[in-house]
Amino acid sequence: MKALLTIGLLILSNTFMTLAWYGHLKFAEWKWFSKLGLIAVILISWGIALFEYCFQVPANKIGYSGNGGPFSLVQLKVLQEVITLVVFMVFTLIAFKNETLKLNHGIGAVFLILAVYFIFKK
Repeated sequence: MKALLTIGLLILSNTFMTLAWYGHLKFAEWKWFSKLGLIAVILISWGIALFEYCFQVPANKIGYSGNGGPFSLVQLKVLQEVITLVVFMVFTLIAFKNETLKLNHGIGAVFLILAVYFIFKK
């Protein structure tokens, strides 16, 4: 149960992180947003990132083996990075129709899966 809760919170966290880091590139298509200056865009992104932390911190606290969770610190970090890249790929394919997945992206994904395998191998 703690493993699934941790993964769910990490997915939510990384969804907000992706919006905070890259959403402004898509939001610029909106007329009102495109008129904002850099400081305003930074503050909006910072506000979105607050929600990232609201999910990331509990995910790490619940998931960390030192707190009774199922994952070591290294496993948590690798899990978070893989989730980040998967969320980013989904966001890119949905929000940026001009971006396409290529063979090298697929090969990279295989290496990520292998990284998770080796990190979680006892």
